[in-house]
Parts: sequence; C-alpha cells; structure tokens
Amino acid sequence: MSDDHAYQAISAYSDHLIQTPNIDRLAEEGILFTNACVTNSICAPSRAVILTGKHSHINGKIDNWTQFDTTQLTFPQLFQQAGYQTAMFGKLHFGNNPKGVDDFMILPGQGSYINPDFITKTGDTNITGYVTNIITDLTLNWLDKKREPKKPFMLMYLHKAPHRPWWPTPEKFKEFTQKQFPFPETLFDTYENRGSAAKSAEMNLLQHMHYGHDMKIRPETIGAMGEVQPIVEENQNAFYWSYDRANEKQKSQYDPVLDSINNFFKNNWPGMSDKEKMEWKYQRYMQDYLACISSVDDNIGRVLDYLDEKNLSENTIVVYTSDQGFYLGEHGWFDKRFIYDESFKTPLIVRWPNEIKPGITNDEMVQNLDFAQTFLEAAQIAVPEDMQGESLIPLLTGKVKNWKREAVYYHYYEYPAVHMVKRHYGIVTKEYKLAHFYFDVDEWELYDRKKDPQEMNNVYSNPVYADIVTDLKLKLADLRVKYKDSRELDLKFIEKYK
Repeated sequence: MSDDHAYQAISAYSDHLIQTPNIDRLAEEGILFTNACVTNSICAPSRAVILTGKHSHINGKIDNWTQFDTTQLTFPQLFQQAGYQTAMFGKLHFGNNPKGVDDFMILPGQGSYINPDFITKTGDTNITGYVTNIITDLTLNWLDKKREPKKPFMLMYLHKAPHRPWWPTPEKFKEFTQKQFPFPETLFDTYENRGSAAKSAEMNLLQHMHYGHDMKIRPETIGAMGEVQPIVEENQNAFYWSYDRANEKQKSQYDPVLDSINNFFKNNWPGMSDKEKMEWKYQRYMQDYLACISSVDDNIGRVLDYLDEKNLSENTIVVYTSDQGFYLGEHGWFDKRFIYDESFKTPLIVRWPNEIKPGITNDEMVQNLDFAQTFLEAAQIAVPEDMQGESLIPLLTGKVKNWKREAVYYHYYEYPAVHMVKRHYGIVTKEYKLAHFYFDVDEWELYDRKKDPQEMNNVYSNPVYADIVTDLKLKLADLRVKYKDSRELDLKFIEKYK
C-alpha cells in the first residue's frame, strides 16, 4: 500500500501523467477495480478501516487525531492466530505497537522521506537513505532472512510516498523537474453549480499550497523578494523540516535542482499572472509527486522480482492499493477528504495466480471496508460476524452473480481542521452520488456519475432528478441503519471534536 496514490497516476488506469510498469504488471496478471473506493478519505482512519473491517464510527478512528480503539480486533491478529507468520514495514500512521504482527519497523506518524526514523520492537532507530528504498530493503530482508519457508505468511509493505511534502530521490528530482505535464480540464474550476463546501475548502494550488514546504522555495529566497503574492499562511521554516534531515552529501545532490527552482521563482514569479502562477505551481507539484511515485513503482518491481526468483509468485496473493485517492489539480485542488471521485476512489489491483483471470477489470462498488474479509476468506480463516464489509472473493474468482451490493456508504469527519473540508456523509452507486454536508451547513448534493463524470453540476434541486433524490435518501437512511451510524453519533463526534 502507498499513501495518497491517485489512481490517475497509475498507467494501468490512465497513462496521461506517468508510466508505472511494475504496478501495471500486477494489473496485467490480475484484476483492476475501477470503482474501488474508501469509507473516509483520510490517512489514519482509512488504515483503521482496513485493519478492522469496520467503519470509522465503529472502530473509533474518525479522523487523524482521535485515538484508535485498541480493543478492536484486526485482521493481522487473526492471521497470526491461524499460524501465519506476519510482518509490517513502513507507514501505519498511528500507534507504536501494531497488533498481530510478529515483526515490524514502522515510521512514527507521517514519517520522513530523508534518513527516516523507525519504531521497532526493540526501540527507535534511524536509517540513512531514502524512505521508499529503505522500506523495500526491510521488506526484502524479512522475506529473505526471517521468513520461515514452511509457514504461510502475511506481509504488509506500506509506503509513505507519495504523501506530502513530496521529496523525491535526488536522481528522480533532477529527472522530473525537466518534465511538463498536461493540465487537468478543471484546473481553473470556479465551483459554480456546487454547494458551499467546494467553495470554502482550502486546497487550492495557488491559494493554499505552501511555497517552502511544498514548492521547495527556501525562506531566504522569499525573504530577498519581500512580500510574495498570493500570501499563503505557512511556517516559514517548513522547507528545512525535510531538507535538514539530509547529510552534507545528500544536500549537495539536492542543491543544484533546488538552486534552479529558487532562481526561476525569484526572477519570474513577480511578473507572472495568477493563471501563470497556478500553472507553475501545478507543474512543480506534479514533478515532485510523480517522481515519488516513480520510486514506489521501481521498488514494487524489486519485490515482484524477488517473488519470481524465489518461486513464490504462483502461491502468493499480491494486493496493491492506497489509503485513498488524491487530487492532482482537478478542481484546482490537492489533498483528498471529499466524497468526490478523485479522493473517494482509490487504486485496487489484485494478483492471484490460477484464481483470477489475468488482465480483467471490474466496475463494482467495492471498498477498503472489504479488504479484511477478503483476505481472511482467501486464507480460509473464519471472519468475525461484526466485520461490516463484503468479501471480494466472488469478484476475484469470476462468480460475479454472487455479488449483491449496489451502493456504498461514506462519512468524513475532520472539520473544522486543515483544508477545511466540511463534514459530510453520502451514498454512491455506479450511476449517482448523493451527499449531505452538515455541522455548520445543511446542504445536499447529487451528481449524475454517468452524464457528469467530473462532478461539475449539482443536480439535487433539478426536478428531473426528484424521484432519484427520494429513492437515494431512503437507501442512504437504510445504509446508516445497516452500518449503525446515526444523527446521534454525528452529534457525539461533533461534541468530542471540540
């Protein structure tokens, strides 16, 4: 799993931004889900849903700040109890002692790209190098040196990348800053025909993406220029949070590209129009974000090659996913959180030799809520009755008629907070998406996913869709009951968040 990996940045889904040959290999040899989605598009809650097979309001991890309910049973515990050797390497995002894993080395919180720290069973440690390479080194070392050949294994290989602030390797940094990428059609979206939530969110590339933390403009450059427009609220030293983790040799590798970026910014930014500034920020964003993904893909190739070399591929299920999707300039945005497709949908690719027909796609409404049940059923481990998802085994093995779900439930909580995306819940089918924004507003939005795939036109008040609104509201109420969510819980979490 990676962090914030947009499906738009996997060439098996779309090749307009980047080539990802190793992830694509999994799709060519397995199944690619085009409507895979999450229940709550934000890092730690998504991971808690995956581990427990339960919605955020049940497992307790509704946002990045509330505590995970550690009494919850997780699927790694069940694998461990069933005799599987288990391990976890990379980003978990919460806690320091993951349950159900025999061995682990996890990043503290978000972790760092350069010379990262790790939490281990025997204490904290620091490793020199680049985080994506290191997580892969740890994973391959475990497979090669610690895995017991006679035991089945369940391994979680979890990348930090491409999470903000998008620091590539020096080599990828140099390579990708020479590239230019196509602009999304909705880059200059004005949010007409949408509700207040889209208009008030703080995710705009021009207005909210940081100069230092994100664009890698040194504070000294900003200082020499005087006031830089538009003014973006940020910690003036944020550039150094990542840069100062590098040793002198590493800094010398980053500096030539950093010098070039900063010189261009100093000499050209004041004379740019807002449109040119937006386009420049988009290119800088894509250069670093996609460079990080390129390293993820390279390293996934290392793991797949190892499985081939050790004759493990034929008897190993490999799943690739992300904790959610991400905006790559669509609607002028970065980040995630919304029920809108770019953040709601997530990549999901599964390879299972001799069970999954190679090279197929599936458009059913599947969620990260379903992962735990799927893994357990594949391993023939009993599934706890209180898990809330559906096993994907019928879809993986060609028994599509056995799949009954027509709609999924979504609920986002972290507001007011960074990016200011309002609280909302909703129902999504293949055809429609109905969302209710609440707390400091009471607004409904309906999108026709077939006629309006970019979700530019809220048709909730359109009389043509009146019957659809009525039907979806009834189905949404049923889903709220099914998953044990309620207005009372909405109010409880609002009060708890204060």
